[in-house]
Amino acid sequence: MIKVGIVGGTGYTGVELLRILAVHPQVTVSCITSRSEAGTSVADMYPNLRGHFDLAYSEPDPSVLAACDLVFFATPHGVAMRMVPELMASGVRVVDLSADFRLKDLQVWSKWYGMPHESPEWVEKAVYGLPEVVRDEISKAQLVANPGCYPTAVQLGFLPLLEQGLVDPSRLIADAKSGASGGGRQGKIGMLHGEIGESFKAYGASGHRHLPEIRQGLSAAAGVETGVTFVPHLVPMIRGIEATLYAELKTPADFERLQGLFEERYRDEPFVDVMPFGSHPETRSVRGANLCRMALHRQEQSDVVIISSVIDNLVKGAAGQAVQNMNIMFGLKETLGLEAPALLP
Repeated sequence: MIKVGIVGGTGYTGVELLRILAVHPQVTVSCITSRSEAGTSVADMYPNLRGHFDLAYSEPDPSVLAACDLVFFATPHGVAMRMVPELMASGVRVVDLSADFRLKDLQVWSKWYGMPHESPEWVEKAVYGLPEVVRDEISKAQLVANPGCYPTAVQLGFLPLLEQGLVDPSRLIADAKSGASGGGRQGKIGMLHGEIGESFKAYGASGHRHLPEIRQGLSAAAGVETGVTFVPHLVPMIRGIEATLYAELKTPADFERLQGLFEERYRDEPFVDVMPFGSHPETRSVRGANLCRMALHRQEQSDVVIISSVIDNLVKGAAGQAVQNMNIMFGLKETLGLEAPALLP
C-alpha cells in the first residue's frame, strides 16, 4: 500500500482527493493537514466522507509527512515551495496541485504570483504532469507539478494540431468558461450565489495567471513560441470547464483527416475521449470523472479549426489528474481509482 499525506485538505481539491482516494485499492491516507481546522474530524467537515475516513485534520508536521511515500499539496500558491525541499531530502515523492512548480521561468512566476520563488532548484527538477505528453518523465519523477484546470482543457485540445505543425502557432484563441468551484472554497463576495446566479462574465481578459502556463505547454508542443489569446469566464454552475478553441490552418485541410488525427493521437489515452465530428461536449458529461471530452468543428468556407474541450475542473483539472500522476509514479495501472463514470444528471 502507498502511504499518502495531504497538505491543505479543507478546500475543494482537498476533499476531491479524499473522495477519489477513498476507493483507491492501493492507497492509505495517513495524515491530512490544516492549520485552521486542526483537531476537526474530516467526516465532520465533509459528511459525504463519513464511514470512509477516521481522520482528523492536524498541523503540518514535517516528521509525519516524511514518513509518507507520497504527499499531495492542495495548498495556496507559495506554500509548497517552502515545504517541498525538506520532503525531497527525505526521499518523499510529491504531487503539487498549486502553481509553485509549473512555470520554468521564475521571473514570469514571480510576476504573476507576486512573490519571489524560494525553491528555484526544484523548479528545474519538477516534471510538469500532463500525462498525455510526458508520461515517461512522470514515471521517474520525485516532484510533479500538477497542471492547472484551464491549461489542461486548452492544451489537450490544441496539442494534436501543434504537434503536427498544421496551424499558425501565433494565432491561437482559447475562450474558456468555468464553474464557481474554480475560485476555491473561500468567502468571497464575488463568488456568492446572489452575485453569480443568472449572470455570466469574463474575467482576467487583460491577462490571467494561467496564460503563461498555457503558453509554455503549447510552445513546447509546437517547437516555437506560440501566441495565445486566453479569456476565462465565470458561469453560474458549481463545477466544470468548457474551452472553445480556435486555430487557423496553415493550408487547407480535409477535416475528416483532422478528425482522424485527433482520434489517432488520443487512441490509447484512457482519459481523453474524441467525440464524432460536429459533436458538442457537455460539462455534465464529465462531472466527477477524470476525463477530457472534445470535438472538432468547422464553419462553412473557413479554414479555422474549432475544438470544444470539456473537463471537470476539480477532477481532470486537479485531484483526478493528481491521482493519475501518482499511479504513473508508482508503476500502478494508470486508471486505478479513477474508473467511475461521470455523474448524470
